[in-house]
Amino acid sequence: MESRVAVISIIVENSDAVGRLNDVLHAYGEYIIGRMGIPYRAKNISIISVAVDAPADKINALTGALGRISGITAKAAYSKS
Repeated sequence: MESRVAVISIIVENSDAVGRLNDVLHAYGEYIIGRMGIPYRAKNISIISVAVDAPADKINALTGALGRISGITAKAAYSKS
């Protein structure tokens, strides 16, 4: 299956969800290129970007698993190739 490069943008509004978030990211660790997190203390949220190289179905599964965690919002942006 052909792999795609994508960036998954994650907003964490509930810090209690971070453990579950990390568990999901760990499960997809073989596809993760890099990760950057920014705590935005003024709004009491965290903003995380995760770069991945994976088949589209794996990226969709990861984004969906993250989005199902209460207090987490996740969206993916794909490269054209």
